[in-house]
Amino acid sequence: MDFISNLIIQIIQAIYHLLGSIGYPSFGLAIVLMTIIIKIILFPLTKKQIESTRAMMKIQPKMDEIRKKYKNDPTRLNQELAKLYKEEKVNPMAGCLPLLIQMPILFGIYYGIRGLKEHHEALGSFLWIEEISKSTNEIIEGLSFTDPQYMLAFVLPLLSAFTTYIQAKQTMPKKNPNDKQQDGVMGMMQGQMMTYFMPLLIGFWSLSFPSALVIYWIVMNIMQIAQQAYINKQMDNKR
Repeated sequence: MDFISNLIIQIIQAIYHLLGSIGYPSFGLAIVLMTIIIKIILFPLTKKQIESTRAMMKIQPKMDEIRKKYKNDPTRLNQELAKLYKEEKVNPMAGCLPLLIQMPILFGIYYGIRGLKEHHEALGSFLWIEEISKSTNEIIEGLSFTDPQYMLAFVLPLLSAFTTYIQAKQTMPKKNPNDKQQDGVMGMMQGQMMTYFMPLLIGFWSLSFPSALVIYWIVMNIMQIAQQAYINKQMDNKR
């Protein structure tokens, strides 16, 4: 993890110096560009993960039928599920591997951006943010409600929560209006937690995270939303 986080710091610094050579040194923009570049590089893994997830969602009703039919026979249940995977040409583990590969990289980016503060006393301004090394809580400290900077400080956490909500909503399976089967209580609770609770939690955490880190999260969400929409459109056109 230290290797990845140090590499992220070096990449951000390299982009920062490159931007400086054209007269616009900005750590904020460097983080945006770094996030875009990494999401483009990881696109094949993202595509594989989304395709696998959608394939599993497609056969979910058949899986539920098999689980219900053979709930008292675990051996036969596993055999029938394996048979279904083979017939539908679906690998249930295919969606996990890309995610496992991406997780260390994403955590490395997280710690890399946090570590960037240790290498520089200040990271400078970006857009309306006067100092991106400060969190929203630090920015509003000592400000009055009437100060324009007070309200602007909450824009990043709100964007963080909103883009997380859009991404969660986008990945939720679409319900078939002709399907009269009711969702289970656990499924409904999990869906609501992912769609509503997680964005609120992310927004709350964003209040105390450095603005630089929140910028990364927002850009990553936007890229993920765009890539998901592109892949979904491609898959829908193939039907």
